[in-house]
Amino acid sequence: MKSTGIVRKLDELGRITLPIELRRTLGVGERDPLEIYVDEDKIILTKYEPTDIFTGEKSDLVDFCGKKVSKDSIVQLAKIAGIIE
Repeated sequence: MKSTGIVRKLDELGRITLPIELRRTLGVGERDPLEIYVDEDKIILTKYEPTDIFTGEKSDLVDFCGKKVSKDSIVQLAKIAGIIE
């Protein structure tokens, strides 16, 4: 992990401000969703990207009942259901 040398304090509501240089470098825009991970004593923020609920793929996604599913998963499910060979 690389240190940026940037230090920020939490405000009274537990918020921090990410510096504009960091947001630009990482391609994070205003109102972009961020995903929060915890690794031992570290908090990790990543730009949220929807993934297939079955495989974790990030490409060729379609929305089905509010969930993201890849076209490949749809084909596999159709094969399992006997709809296609």
